[in-house]
Amino acid sequence: MVISKPLGGPVASETVPDVVLPVLNEVGAIAGVLAAMPAGFRPIVVDNGSTDGSAELARSLGAHVVLEPRRGFGAACFAGLEASDADVVCFCDCDGSFDPRELRLVADPVGEGRADLVLGARRPTARGAWPWHARAANTALAAMIRRRTGIRVSDLGPMRAARREPLLALGIRDRRSGWPLEMVLLAAAAGWRIEEVTVAYSPRIGVSKVTGTVRGTTTAVRDMRAVMRRP
Repeated sequence: MVISKPLGGPVASETVPDVVLPVLNEVGAIAGVLAAMPAGFRPIVVDNGSTDGSAELARSLGAHVVLEPRRGFGAACFAGLEASDADVVCFCDCDGSFDPRELRLVADPVGEGRADLVLGARRPTARGAWPWHARAANTALAAMIRRRTGIRVSDLGPMRAARREPLLALGIRDRRSGWPLEMVLLAAAAGWRIEEVTVAYSPRIGVSKVTGTVRGTTTAVRDMRAVMRRP
């Protein structure tokens, strides 16, 4: 859905987008994710307290590594956003569930000035990629967003892109699982043009810490409800 005016003109062709990759014990997936990174995209791996050598592996593979000891998905994303110096910043899970080659789908509309925030709506590629409890919670949250903002989103997926400076200016406060939701709510309130594209979603590599478990989903929903209660 297109909302209000653009935040800026097209990004120069030589601009290199940054990709913030929050990491917590993802040593089994990091190599594959970095190997699939499209040309011209710089990965920023934000280690959120891993104990399996994730940070060391990412660094050895040439990624820029940021250490964020304060636990929380939002804390890791914000640390990566602050560490970036690119005009356009993407966010993507680093567990192998997303194909980094599809980052262009979310980055190009922002870079070309056609959108201010692009969300990747997940399309499961196999059974088990998106557990029923996580999908149900996501569907309910998307409906709440539509009622509150009028924006027709179907997914709060973590693959997304926006311009760095306007994103910082939104003043996102959540540092836990409410980060993706607060970004959308604040962007809508600011009149951003928000679009959604479909991206593939595969079973993750390794053990899920959040939406792959009922407990993790419950925690995420609690964090997001706290965000929804804010004015």
